[in-house]
Amino acid sequence: MKNAEIREIPTKELQERLETEVAAYEQLLMTHAVSPVADPSKIKADRRNIARIKTELRQRELNK
Repeated sequence: MKNAEIREIPTKELQERLETEVAAYEQLLMTHAVSPVADPSKIKADRRNIARIKTELRQRELNK
């Protein structure tokens, strides 16, 4: 997900997406701890997506 795509999403939906992304990320980490995942770069990509969403939410909070 790119920054431009994130900016277009309403705040409420972005918060919901953040919750689902974090849950999926935690599940991926648990799975990876038991047996290695096929694509370990997905862990890094998910972590960065979460950071992008959190950054956008924080910017919106400060700009109110």
